[in-house]
Amino acid sequence: MHTHPKRTLTVATMLSVFGLALSACSSGTGDDDAAAKATGTVVATTTQVGSVAGQVTECAGGETQVLMGPGDDPHQFEASSAQIADMISADLVVTNGLGLESSMQRSIDNAVTDGAEVFELAPQLEPLSLEEHHHDHEAEHGAEDSADDHDHGAHDPHIWMDVSRMADGAELIGAKLAEVTGDDTYTSCGTEVAEELRDVDAQMEATLADVESARLVTDHAAYGYFADRYGVQIEGVVIPGGSTDGEPSSQDLAQLTQLLNDQGADALVTSKSNTNRMIQALSEETGGTIPVVELYESAVGEPGSEAETYQQAMLYNAKALAEALN
Repeated sequence: MHTHPKRTLTVATMLSVFGLALSACSSGTGDDDAAAKATGTVVATTTQVGSVAGQVTECAGGETQVLMGPGDDPHQFEASSAQIADMISADLVVTNGLGLESSMQRSIDNAVTDGAEVFELAPQLEPLSLEEHHHDHEAEHGAEDSADDHDHGAHDPHIWMDVSRMADGAELIGAKLAEVTGDDTYTSCGTEVAEELRDVDAQMEATLADVESARLVTDHAAYGYFADRYGVQIEGVVIPGGSTDGEPSSQDLAQLTQLLNDQGADALVTSKSNTNRMIQALSEETGGTIPVVELYESAVGEPGSEAETYQQAMLYNAKALAEALN
């Protein structure tokens, strides 16, 4: 008669212990999930944004996946279905914005519809108007030829060509990641990367100090921020409108050739990863007297190259331009 209550107590105790164990497991799983989330996963669109975001996440123990590679044109890149899925599952998607990723904008919008959190960087970095640095030469003949302006709206998306702005961007990325993950380490890491970028900016200013008034003709309207920050002059562009999607008319090229023959220029500038054949043609038209300078504009360099990070790419640009002009 006395065994039944004792047995009931044993079962109750076992159930109680089992319940506590389940509770502990449940609590531990929640902590693990929170810790996993706090590490932070980022998907970045361009190589420049990806390089900066990657340094912030590496500092804080997170990770960054970059959709574009060194050979990809950000204006024309299209995301795969697997990359769209990665955007949806990431803690944060960091884009350049201002219409730069025009060919993948629909994919970005679809990812947002499916729950992706997208952080557009360029609109928050005091973007310049495209008109602010269009040369008068363009205005003379580009009213109808600049139909591509609508691709980027009123503002220039090539924000990464000014390292001081990207330093501010690193801080913004860190703050946003701290917000979405709950890990304040990202804030300090964003500040750390920003300080390094400001050092790079100062080095570039020193490197380009002797060529501040250099007159450049560029493959497309991607160097407005570079000119605004580092003092060079943009005399003309081959493809108007801020995108690589367009084609210059024969009249455009004739007028650029005339400009170069009449007034000259110090350098013809094109992207190292996507050399513009029109720049080469202009060089030939002017007898090869104007140097063609290839810079890391559309992307950073290949892994293992002299420009595999954003900082290295921009320092290379300053050095290459200064050497060509001197």
